[in-house]
Amino acid sequence: MVYLDNSATTRQYDEVTDLMYKVAKDDFGNPSSLHSLGFEAGNILYDARRQIEELLPPAGNVIFTSGGTEGDNMALLSSARKLRRRGKRIITTKVEHPAVLETCKRLKEDGFEVVFLDVDVDGYVEEQVVKAALDENTIIVSIMAVNNEVGTIEPVIPVGRTVREYNRKHGTDIMFHTDAVQAFGKLPLDDTDADLISASAHKFHGPKGMGFIYMKKRHSLPPYIIGGGQEGGFRSSTENTPGIAGMGLAAKMACSDLIMKTSRMGIVNNYLLNGLRAEIKDIMVNGPEELGYTLHEHGRRCPGVLNVSFEGTRGEVLLHTLEQDGIYVSTGSACSSNKTGDSHVLQAMSMTHKEIEGALRFSFSEFNTVEEMDYVIDRTKIAVERFRRLGSFR
Repeated sequence: MVYLDNSATTRQYDEVTDLMYKVAKDDFGNPSSLHSLGFEAGNILYDARRQIEELLPPAGNVIFTSGGTEGDNMALLSSARKLRRRGKRIITTKVEHPAVLETCKRLKEDGFEVVFLDVDVDGYVEEQVVKAALDENTIIVSIMAVNNEVGTIEPVIPVGRTVREYNRKHGTDIMFHTDAVQAFGKLPLDDTDADLISASAHKFHGPKGMGFIYMKKRHSLPPYIIGGGQEGGFRSSTENTPGIAGMGLAAKMACSDLIMKTSRMGIVNNYLLNGLRAEIKDIMVNGPEELGYTLHEHGRRCPGVLNVSFEGTRGEVLLHTLEQDGIYVSTGSACSSNKTGDSHVLQAMSMTHKEIEGALRFSFSEFNTVEEMDYVIDRTKIAVERFRRLGSFR
């Protein structure tokens, strides 16, 4: 098996699975209980929180969530609720994950003004475009760190700086949120100047149903889920101790030797692209050509993603053909796979229907190898040529 759908989900580290089993079996106390079992469970939460916070900007706290979708919803809805008396304008882009786009649409229905910014042919939003959209009625800016379909590294570093400067100059308190679901565990985030950062554990070899949101300490947003007051009162609900323990360990493992891992991932990514180009005619890279290894290299492509259109084919047919050979890829975002129509990201990049129809996303993890890519190149060539040959008779 060659698994190249890591942007959809990753295989859990074996060490994470072992730890979660142990915690579920031995440390099953409620973290809010006053007895020793509860105390031990509380210590597990404390340790996991520290493990994650050490990987993020200083002066912030981590709040545990059920995943990236909840984190995105929480960031936008709680910020809008807090700041609605000061302004109604929310700025985002047309290539965000549905967890952001659909939440913004809901806020629009509730009377907020939402600005969906255009991107260029690489799926990149210019910093100046964001700056031009800011006004004193703006309360939230939400821009993803890495695009989940094409891997474009968005300008979250300069945009964060721009928002801070605008706040100082105009006395506003615009909240800057970044969806870092595809960035955490792939690119360093410790110098990201964002008020709110959301991430999801199953994207970095942790458990499904777990995530976190980072919030700068100087902020105090209204509770997102009301109840017993867990997570500092911001998200009530008894914490999933095994899941949190697993996520903390996965975060530590994924970000250990991160530069080495992403460099190796970039070698595999480039090897696959060069091989596909050498063996298959009429293909097109969707998104930036050049790879980037930090958020400061915005406008480049994260090593975790390669999106390619094969002219004269249908991506869905190629996907199932490759699946028969034990190769697992995607035609786009798994979170949008139940929706009909072309990818909203590729549409925003001004691609034609035919170009979008022939697109495949290959997404990598630290476990993929160059040797695997030789097999992928060979099988993809056969699948593309077969489809093009049969397509000529339609």
